[in-house]
Amino acid sequence: MDQREVIDQITGMGGVDVVEAEGDFYLFYDPRDGRPVDHRFPFATLVAGDRHDRASDLERKSVYRLNVGLERKAYESMFGARPSWPKDGFVVDTGHDYTVLDRLMPHPVYSPQSWVCVLNPSEETFESLRPLLTAAYERAAQSYTKRSG
Repeated sequence: MDQREVIDQITGMGGVDVVEAEGDFYLFYDPRDGRPVDHRFPFATLVAGDRHDRASDLERKSVYRLNVGLERKAYESMFGARPSWPKDGFVVDTGHDYTVLDRLMPHPVYSPQSWVCVLNPSEETFESLRPLLTAAYERAAQSYTKRSG
């Protein structure tokens, strides 16, 4: 799947605001109810360059990384205890090869916050991620509702 197909699948859930910045895409919950959208923290992102980290070698032609924020229990059920932040503040050593395509793995930087990622997911891999994306979307919706009363 290419980036546009992934974005279309996620926005198909309805109530998703997509913000593009420097070729990256940030997906936020937006029920389109006239209240301001909280752009502080997305529930998913698509990153297509090495501006934020070089762990995934995203400068390769047509390579992008889909990132999804999970609840702690979901993350730990898949990958075990969350890693600690690295002392140097950069890439987390989880033992994964962050350059491999089409494999769900901990996020190279934000895994301590229960984020996961996959580079260039196939349709099959994306379908396996759909429950994780739905859970992240629903958490964002709950947070929105709490904040806006």
